[in-house]
Amino acid sequence: QVQLVESGGGLVQPGGSLRLSCTASGFTLDSYAIGWFRQAPGKEREGVSCSSSSRSSPLYDDSVKGRFTMSRDSANNTVYLQMNSLKPEDTAVYYCAAVASTRPGFYTRVSGYDYWGQGTQVTVSS
Repeated sequence: QVQLVESGGGLVQPGGSLRLSCTASGFTLDSYAIGWFRQAPGKEREGVSCSSSSRSSPLYDDSVKGRFTMSRDSANNTVYLQMNSLKPEDTAVYYCAAVASTRPGFYTRVSGYDYWGQGTQVTVSS
Protein backbone atom coordinates (compact mmCIF):
# COMPACT_ATOMS: atom_id res chain seq x y z
CA GLN A 1 0.00 0.00 0.00
CA VAL A 2 1.41 3.37 -1.06
CA GLN A 3 1.47 5.85 1.78
CA LEU A 4 3.06 9.18 2.66
CA VAL A 5 3.17 10.31 6.28
CA GLU A 6 4.18 13.84 7.28
CA SER A 7 5.37 14.87 10.71
CA GLY A 8 7.18 17.72 12.41
CA GLY A 9 4.60 20.47 12.36
CA GLY A 10 3.75 22.59 15.35
CA LEU A 11 3.59 26.05 16.86
CA VAL A 12 6.66 28.24 16.51
CA GLN A 13 7.41 31.91 17.07
CA PRO A 14 8.27 34.20 14.17
CA GLY A 15 11.91 33.75 13.24
CA GLY A 16 11.94 30.18 14.48
CA SER A 17 12.56 26.92 12.66
CA LEU A 18 10.84 23.61 12.04
CA ARG A 19 11.79 20.52 10.09
CA LEU A 20 9.02 18.60 8.39
CA SER A 21 9.45 14.95 7.45
CA CYS A 22 7.65 12.95 4.80
CA THR A 23 8.20 9.21 4.99
CA ALA A 24 7.07 6.91 2.22
CA SER A 25 5.97 3.30 2.42
CA GLY A 26 5.05 0.97 -0.39
CA PHE A 27 7.41 2.59 -2.87
CA THR A 28 10.92 4.03 -3.12
CA LEU A 29 11.10 7.81 -3.17
CA ASP A 30 14.30 7.90 -5.22
CA SER A 31 12.42 7.24 -8.46
CA TYR A 32 9.64 9.69 -7.69
CA ALA A 33 9.22 13.42 -8.07
CA ILE A 34 8.36 14.96 -4.70
CA GLY A 35 6.57 18.17 -3.89
CA TRP A 36 5.83 20.12 -0.74
CA PHE A 37 2.62 22.14 -0.79
CA ARG A 38 0.75 24.21 1.77
CA GLN A 39 -2.79 25.38 2.25
CA ALA A 40 -3.80 28.26 4.47
CA PRO A 41 -7.41 28.71 5.62
CA GLY A 42 -9.57 30.05 2.80
CA LYS A 43 -6.80 29.77 0.24
CA GLU A 44 -5.89 27.35 -2.50
CA ARG A 45 -3.16 24.78 -2.05
CA GLU A 46 0.12 26.21 -3.31
CA GLY A 47 3.52 24.80 -4.15
CA VAL A 48 6.40 25.44 -1.78
CA SER A 49 9.17 23.28 -3.17
CA CYS A 50 9.61 20.36 -5.54
CA SER A 51 12.30 17.92 -6.53
CA SER A 52 12.23 15.98 -9.77
CA SER A 53 14.72 13.36 -8.63
CA SER A 54 17.32 12.60 -6.02
CA ARG A 55 19.99 13.82 -8.46
CA SER A 56 18.58 17.28 -9.11
CA SER A 57 18.44 20.44 -7.03
CA PRO A 58 15.00 21.38 -5.71
CA LEU A 59 12.92 24.26 -6.99
CA TYR A 60 11.51 26.78 -4.51
CA ASP A 61 8.68 29.26 -4.60
CA ASP A 62 9.90 32.83 -4.32
CA SER A 63 8.09 33.25 -1.00
CA VAL A 64 10.33 30.66 0.70
CA LYS A 65 13.54 30.90 -1.31
CA GLY A 66 16.54 31.28 0.98
CA ARG A 67 14.55 30.20 4.05
CA PHE A 68 13.36 26.66 3.22
CA THR A 69 15.50 23.72 2.16
CA MET A 70 14.21 20.45 0.75
CA SER A 71 16.33 17.32 1.00
CA ARG A 72 16.07 13.57 0.48
CA ASP A 73 17.26 10.76 2.72
CA SER A 74 17.30 7.64 0.59
CA ALA A 75 18.34 5.35 3.42
CA ASN A 76 15.20 6.25 5.36
CA ASN A 77 12.94 6.76 2.33
CA THR A 78 12.18 10.21 3.70
CA VAL A 79 12.05 13.74 2.36
CA TYR A 80 12.59 16.73 4.61
CA LEU A 81 11.61 20.37 4.48
CA GLN A 82 13.80 22.50 6.73
CA MET A 83 12.04 25.78 7.41
CA ASN A 84 14.01 28.66 8.89
CA SER A 85 13.17 32.30 9.59
CA LEU A 86 9.50 31.41 9.73
CA LYS A 87 6.92 34.15 9.26
CA PRO A 88 3.25 34.33 10.27
CA GLU A 89 2.32 34.07 6.59
CA ASP A 90 3.92 30.61 6.52
CA THR A 91 1.07 29.36 8.71
CA ALA A 92 -0.72 26.57 6.85
CA VAL A 93 -1.24 22.84 6.61
CA TYR A 94 1.78 21.42 4.82
CA TYR A 95 1.49 18.41 2.53
CA CYS A 96 4.01 16.27 0.74
CA ALA A 97 3.14 14.62 -2.55
CA ALA A 98 4.74 12.12 -4.91
CA VAL A 99 4.45 11.05 -8.52
CA ALA A 100 6.44 8.54 -10.57
CA SER A 101 8.88 10.64 -12.55
CA THR A 102 8.27 9.87 -16.23
CA ARG A 103 9.60 13.03 -17.85
CA PRO A 104 12.37 15.58 -17.25
CA GLY A 105 11.53 18.80 -15.45
CA PHE A 106 9.66 19.77 -12.31
CA TYR A 107 6.15 18.84 -11.31
CA THR A 108 4.82 22.11 -9.92
CA ARG A 109 1.05 21.68 -10.10
CA VAL A 110 -1.18 20.05 -7.50
CA SER A 111 -2.85 18.08 -10.28
CA GLY A 112 0.47 16.53 -11.29
CA TYR A 113 0.80 14.38 -8.19
CA ASP A 114 -0.73 10.98 -7.53
CA TYR A 115 0.02 10.40 -3.86
CA TRP A 116 -0.53 12.76 -0.94
CA GLY A 117 0.14 12.71 2.75
CA GLN A 118 -2.42 13.67 5.36
CA GLY A 119 -0.84 17.04 6.09
CA THR A 120 0.79 18.58 9.15
CA GLN A 121 -0.16 21.91 10.71
CA VAL A 122 2.44 24.66 10.95
CA THR A 123 1.48 27.72 12.96
CA VAL A 124 3.80 30.71 13.23
CA SER A 125 2.65 33.07 15.94
CA SER A 126 3.93 34.98 18.93
